[in-house]
This record gives sequence, C-alpha cells and structure tokens, in this order.
Amino acid sequence: MQYTKNWSISLLSVSLCLCGLLLINKAHAGAIDKLHAFFETTKSMRADFAQIVVAKNGKRPQQSTGVMMFSRPGKFRWQIEKPYSQLLVGDGKKIWIYDPDLRQVTVKKFDAALGSSPVALLVGESDGKGSDKGALERNFTLREAGEREGLEWLEAIPKSADSGFEKLLLGFFGNDLKSMELFDNFGQVTTLFFSNLDRNPPLSPALFRFTAPAGVDVLGE
Repeated sequence: MQYTKNWSISLLSVSLCLCGLLLINKAHAGAIDKLHAFFETTKSMRADFAQIVVAKNGKRPQQSTGVMMFSRPGKFRWQIEKPYSQLLVGDGKKIWIYDPDLRQVTVKKFDAALGSSPVALLVGESDGKGSDKGALERNFTLREAGEREGLEWLEAIPKSADSGFEKLLLGFFGNDLKSMELFDNFGQVTTLFFSNLDRNPPLSPALFRFTAPAGVDVLGE
C-alpha cells in the first residue's frame, strides 16, 4: 500500500503548505497582490479538487479527486473520494491521516508537521507577535512567476532546508486560487486543480475533529 502512502504524503505537504500565505503586503503586484486579495477576504473555504502526482521518472502519474475545506486559524480537512477513500484532518493541535482500507489512522502534532511546509500557506500562522506577514517573510521567499495557461502564477520558495519541498507555485484566475504545483526534494511534482470554490461557507467545528472508529489502529502521538 505504498501507493496510498505516497498520495497522503503529497496531499499533506500541499495542505500543510496552504496555511501561512494568508496575509501579505499590498505593495506587491500581480499574483502576489491577488494572493493578498484572496486570503484577506477568505476566512474559510470549500472546494472540489483534482490531484495529479508525477514521479521524477514521469511514469504512471497518480490521480485522485475529492473535497477540501479549511477554516482559519489552523483547521483543514482533505477528503480523497476517488479512486479510494482517504481522509486528512487538522484541528490546529493535531493532524489525523485516516486510511479506511488499512483500518489505520496516523496522528501527528500539528506544529511539528506544519513548520515551513505547505499548510502554513492556507490555514494561517504568525511570528509569535501577531504578524502573519512576519512569519511569511521569515519562512518563504515570494516572487511573481508570470502567466501560463490563463493563470497568473506566484512562486513561494521555503527558506528552511528542512521544509521537504523546493518550491510551490500558486495559480490565480482573477482573485480565485485555481491551481497549485508542489515540487518536492525528490523530483516529484504534485499538481492540484480547484473547482466549485465556495468562500466563507459556514463549516461545523466537527468537520475538523477526528475520532477513530472502533477497531482502527492508531499510530503516532
């Protein structure tokens, strides 16, 4: 079931990458300005996603579809629906990765998993002094990446060597986040496409908590 585990790692990296780019300096232009406009007005979100994971050798791309949600600060939910079910949930303190086929859930500390990784871009973090911008500039280098496939792109490069990825590209159409491309340290590329995006929907707190069903093995913290 290594195939499944690779998908969950890719999805966790992207979802963990989404949490810290939420507030940003309006002085930047283009895609960075769109990023600011999007996240400045988005406290929660629900969207359908399609994910494609391509290994360094380019063979046998892995594809999946599902639903993602987040609620600031610190809460997210990624539900893979096809080709099989898998669930990632974060409540700001812990992250659960649940594989129904294996009847197994892995639990991680939220802060340890977050770091400079991709959920920091979406769910929100601060520098300890109440400044999201300070945390962002400490953890990432941002630059405009031009236009491609009808989208305006932003590149985020982690400053930490322990982030687990080389760079993240975010593609905007208008002020909507439509695509993300994550390049990890092993040459693997994970691409996400978002559709049916709903900003600021009412989301129940129960969506961001997880209780293991009876008989499920619990691994980790």
